[in-house]
Amino acid sequence: MSALDWLNSEAFTAFDQHIKWSDMIGNTIGLVALALGWKRSIWTWPAQFVSGLILFAAFAAGHLSGSAGKQVVVMVVAAGGWLAWTRGRKQAQDGTLAVRFATWKERGLMLAAAAAGTVAVAMLFKAYPSLSWDPWPDAYIFVGTIVAMYAQARGMVEFWFAWLLVDLVGVPLNFANGYAFSGFVYVIYGALVLWGMRDWWLRSRAAAAQQPALEGAPA
Repeated sequence: MSALDWLNSEAFTAFDQHIKWSDMIGNTIGLVALALGWKRSIWTWPAQFVSGLILFAAFAAGHLSGSAGKQVVVMVVAAGGWLAWTRGRKQAQDGTLAVRFATWKERGLMLAAAAAGTVAVAMLFKAYPSLSWDPWPDAYIFVGTIVAMYAQARGMVEFWFAWLLVDLVGVPLNFANGYAFSGFVYVIYGALVLWGMRDWWLRSRAAAAQQPALEGAPA
């Protein structure tokens, strides 16, 4: 048995749901990555890359091209996020990520890109049914992930809102397609997202409050 075959084999059964090794391992690492992102640790990016690599194997085997493509996006953005954070362009003085709220223009552009991208990808999946068994939710998850990770890489608090919206569709889709562990983990993701959202929100408000004081300080 190859490593890929083993990853996509059944690990155990729980509540009449068949749990795959790839589903379980990839999502467990993904949870670690999300927790590291909440802490604004640079190690969130390598963890996201490894999680994406394992889950790509899982979803590709299940003919969920949007979810598999999502993992490719995760890996690409993870590599870019690692480079951006290590260069220090988005680092605060304490070595952690400086966070902020997006401007209304940025929010509008992200929403427009998410809507247009979802329609375009869904049409592609409908034109080629072999790519996805659930074209619309699969496309929504794929495009939503791109938007969420773009916002994360730029230190936007809205990153957490985007992940929450992706999770709302990801949970039922994963259960419906036999990825039960992903479904269970997405529930935990939801709790971590709310926790992380609160932390980033408070930090962005603190940074905004400090900015006028710094600008008014004598040279």
